[in-house]
Amino acid sequence: MKQWLPDKCNPWLWLVGAGLFICQPATAVDLGIPALKVTTLPDGQQEYTVTIQILAIMTALTLLPAIVMMMTSFTRIIVVLAILRQALGLQQTPSNQIMVGLALFLTFFIMTPVLQEANKAGLQPYLNEQLTSADALHKASEPFHAFMLAQTRESDLDLFIRIADEKSFNTPQDVPFSILVPAFVTSELKTAFQIGFLLFIPFLMIDLVVASVLMAMGMMMLSPLIVSLPFKIMLFVMVDGWAMIMGTLAASFGASI
Repeated sequence: MKQWLPDKCNPWLWLVGAGLFICQPATAVDLGIPALKVTTLPDGQQEYTVTIQILAIMTALTLLPAIVMMMTSFTRIIVVLAILRQALGLQQTPSNQIMVGLALFLTFFIMTPVLQEANKAGLQPYLNEQLTSADALHKASEPFHAFMLAQTRESDLDLFIRIADEKSFNTPQDVPFSILVPAFVTSELKTAFQIGFLLFIPFLMIDLVVASVLMAMGMMMLSPLIVSLPFKIMLFVMVDGWAMIMGTLAASFGASI
């Protein structure tokens, strides 16, 4: 008679054992971390657990690139740098990585006072448990609201208020982000193209002079861009162009920083 040997793995026994382990009462292991808990505060507001707050923060991080581009000085800087490279006639120099990195660090330099104010008003009180998450978010957003409002033209703001079919607000601080952000981006693009136009003029003059000289010399087959490029680079270096551009861009936000 063949004896039943349990030393070899019987798949059915393993499935039954795994089912019994899974079906154990939840009280067997108490982690002590509530997954979802809403606490009603004395003033009527609701506070969520740290687990839900962390989940909300991680979800909000997906919007971080859009926030950096649309709610800071990044848009104006990157557009001006792109127009400058086109005016110089350099298609890939500086590279896109260098331009984006330069724009990010200059954005951080310009936005430092705003970030410090947001940290002081919202983040630090929240970490010290002096404010709820909703109040901290509201306090931290106020410096960004003031920064964008200072850089937004009234005509652009009135345009989006009219498109949204909203009544006039009592104070500019009452304008919601849903209206302020597109108005701010529109104003930033207009300002960036104005600065880019002023940058383009001297390089355009060099192209016209070189093209006229080549035509007078009968050198029709030689591209004026090839000849004018060294002169444009020399002019840009002689006037210390990079320092001038960076200083002008930073100073253009001087009223808000």
